[in-house]
Amino acid sequence: MTAELHHLLIVYTAYVIAAGSPGPSNMRIMGVAMHNGRRAALILAAGVVSGSIFWGAMAATGVSAILTRYAEALIVLKIFGGLYLLYLAFKAGKAALASSDQAVSHTGRNGAAVSGAELYRRGLLMHLSNPKSILAWIALVTLGLGPNSSWHTLATILGGCAVLSVTIFCGYAVIFSTAPMVRLYSRARRWIEGVLALFFGVAGLRLLLART
Repeated sequence: MTAELHHLLIVYTAYVIAAGSPGPSNMRIMGVAMHNGRRAALILAAGVVSGSIFWGAMAATGVSAILTRYAEALIVLKIFGGLYLLYLAFKAGKAALASSDQAVSHTGRNGAAVSGAELYRRGLLMHLSNPKSILAWIALVTLGLGPNSSWHTLATILGGCAVLSVTIFCGYAVIFSTAPMVRLYSRARRWIEGVLALFFGVAGLRLLLART
């Protein structure tokens, strides 16, 4: 029992570090929270959380382990994910070059120009198209399961990581939609969007050029 708790603690710690560190999903949630407000960011975060839980379930059932054996599957995901990140880089770069009036007219303060379903889809697509999410979940599940582990342990791993996923991604949405952060975005919108464009561009190119 002690060994099992030790394994769970390691898994949860590893997940917090992996999910909480700056990445494409977190950076996008931050940008949407400061630009479009809390509701829009929470919807986007819900899509990211759904994608994370999906890959967790796939890793738990062993389905996604197939992807580690077939280079073609990972190559397709890398290309798809890389192109999507480059698309986000283009969008952020375009926003950085736009004037304040153009930015407001393109999407209102509450994100009226983008529906909730579209925001959710974007968050889900971003996480599903990231092959690192698949490999990270496989590593986490493998790390948490010992030779005598039961399905209860597996359920605890998935349940705990799901709670952490909601806490981390929605936490980003809440924190970066507060008044100080919104004021920060208003003052430094172009710089923030420019950093996002650079981040997504580098991440997309690295994903496209990385070897399987």
